[in-house]
Order: sequence, then structure tokens, then C-alpha cells
Amino acid sequence: ADIPVGGGVVLADRNTVVTQPVEGEFRAFTATCTHEGCLVATVTDTINCTCHGSRYALADGSVVAGPAPSPLAGRAITL
Repeated sequence: ADIPVGGGVVLADRNTVVTQPVEGEFRAFTATCTHEGCLVATVTDTINCTCHGSRYALADGSVVAGPAPSPLAGRAITL
């Protein structure tokens, strides 16, 4: 219930973003932006870094909008 379908949460203290792109499917990524190392700040329909505007896909951490040069690294998750 803490992770909305089609969204996610940033766990800053764990440097992790957890998303639920579709109901019952959870993904986890590092929360460090690949552009200049800022912590991503929010999750809407994308994972968003407010430092320079990079956005990443909820399902696989791929870059949706730069200047980020590469996707967010995946993390193992246990529910």
C-alpha cells in the first residue's frame, strides 16, 4: 500500500527507489542519478531527478529524458 501502482517511493536513507509499474510487480533501483550523482527526488509516472531534469522509467530504470547518460542500476528486492 506504501508503493502506488504506476508510481513509487524514494527511500533516501537506503539510496533506493522502489516502483510498482503494474499491480503486483515491484522494481528497485539506486536513487543516485547517473548524470552528476544527485539523489532522485520524486516518483510520478517517472523517477525524477530535480537537479538537472533527468527522468527514468519505472519498469526498468532506463533514461526517459536526459541529461542522464545511462539507466539507474537495478537493486535486488525482497517483499
